[in-house]
Amino acid sequence: MIDHLRANGLGVDPVCRVLELSPSTYFARKKRPKSARRLRDEQLLPVIEQVHADSGGTYGARRITRALRRKGVEVARCTVERLMAERGLEGVIRGRRRRTTIPEPSAPRPPDLVDRNFTAARPDQLWVADMTYVRTWSGWAYVAFVLDVYSRMIVGWQVADHMRTELPLDALEMALWRRRTKKDSGLIVSIRYTDRLADIGASASVGSVADSYDNAMAEALNGTFKAELIEMQGPWKDPAQVERAIFQWITWYNEERLHSALDYVPPAEYERDFWQSQERVPQSA
Repeated sequence: MIDHLRANGLGVDPVCRVLELSPSTYFARKKRPKSARRLRDEQLLPVIEQVHADSGGTYGARRITRALRRKGVEVARCTVERLMAERGLEGVIRGRRRRTTIPEPSAPRPPDLVDRNFTAARPDQLWVADMTYVRTWSGWAYVAFVLDVYSRMIVGWQVADHMRTELPLDALEMALWRRRTKKDSGLIVSIRYTDRLADIGASASVGSVADSYDNAMAEALNGTFKAELIEMQGPWKDPAQVERAIFQWITWYNEERLHSALDYVPPAEYERDFWQSQERVPQSA
């Protein structure tokens, strides 16, 4: 504190009088060699700041600790929390999500095959879909995501200036194309549009309150998207700017973002580990 006040033009003697400290104590402390803890802190601070910056300012102490350990830097979470507080660094906190679709009680819908049991034993076994929206200076931008439950990989997405059926269907088409989904693959998709799913032999699942986008994992993705991109980098000019930013964010999300549900590895790495483990499994005769 005294150093900070000195840098702003105040003298040591008047500051020490206000703080009821002896100036000689202050100068003796300045001459004392740095403790091992302080030296360690000075090594960690720039690394913590870099990890925080690389995450777009989204990582909190928990993820930064995990990221440092992945880099071979062993550090306690409490140390990271303390140093982040010193620098005024913090991660994002997700807010509430408004509903973007209104269910029609009389409309026919598929059974709820998921029943909020968002687990899968392999990639491309269960996908969940959702829509959200972004306010821009030129109007609303609507975004649809398709998420692989096993790896948390965003496998399809689409941005538009409307909320019509084509938007989630376009996101689904991207996912089917990117994943090269084969007919009768056993895939379950938490989405209402059964005709297209029937074409590839997939099953549709709709949540328990008659809302084809009602599932916790997809809603969590929307919250993460809003907190880590939209609220951090806004305001937004138009849907085109949002779309460019989403492309960059999804690349980071899939390839680099650490997920607590995946033991703090990125989705792409989690999938690679799965397929490598399958190659090591002996084939039965």
